[in-house]
Amino acid sequence: MVKQNIHQAVEVAYLKTDHCPLSNRQYSFFEMVYLISGRGFVNINGNRMAYRDGNLLLLTPNDHHHYEIVVETEFLLIRFSDSYIRNYPWKSIHHLECLLFYATKLSGCVMRCKEDSLLVEKIVDSLLFGMKLGGVYQQDLDMNLVNALIVIAARNIAKLRPGNVRDNTDKRILEIINHIERNIFIPEQLTAAAIGDTFGISQTYLGVYFKKQCGETLQQFISGYRIRLIEWRLKFSDLRINELADEFGFADGSHLNKFFKKQKGISLSGYRQALPRLDPGSIRTPNLH
Repeated sequence: MVKQNIHQAVEVAYLKTDHCPLSNRQYSFFEMVYLISGRGFVNINGNRMAYRDGNLLLLTPNDHHHYEIVVETEFLLIRFSDSYIRNYPWKSIHHLECLLFYATKLSGCVMRCKEDSLLVEKIVDSLLFGMKLGGVYQQDLDMNLVNALIVIAARNIAKLRPGNVRDNTDKRILEIINHIERNIFIPEQLTAAAIGDTFGISQTYLGVYFKKQCGETLQQFISGYRIRLIEWRLKFSDLRINELADEFGFADGSHLNKFFKKQKGISLSGYRQALPRLDPGSIRTPNLH
């Protein structure tokens, strides 16, 4: 395992290569990766996904990752510390650090909006031009461009979050949702009693309050979130059913299969067998609106 650190709050670098220079890397910082050109696969926390030009990836601190480069690839690497995210005076985004960490649950291209994808392309072009040009105030300009990319990534990641979660949702609900996301693999932390104790709310009030704010019950929200993560693992990892059951805190594979079939109407094995094969030459940025 190669552990890497950064020496500044924000760093920007360009890399062109036909092989992965380091395998099984782990960072102590966030890294946005824009794929300028190339094809291949990226492995993040046991999930294997095809990448192509135009993808924007977000790696979070302590993610395990490496690339399998099929066609020579150009990367723009944008690295920033979690302290930078915590301390920067963002105007309207609450809990930005927790929102960015959500990307590690659904590894892969974070872009979901076609217009934002075009905007990201223009910002990347500006960063690359600035790296060649240099000059006075270039560092300040780069910082503003990086901040724009962070905000664009954040609002696209927000589209991935389950339920009716909006940026202007009540602050306490956002804290409860962040708690659920952090503890999704620990069922005992996700009971109404445990959440109520953590936030000093009675179970009865918690149920009413959560449904009013999110439009669904607490358990519907947790089940929906868990299902999305299980689907992702089925698509992009080769974990066996019992390994998935252990990861998500189910008693065994049978219990996990029953839960999944109730929610999706298909067995785990049936779902996995119906998935298309990964192909780095044909993959496109998914779910653009």
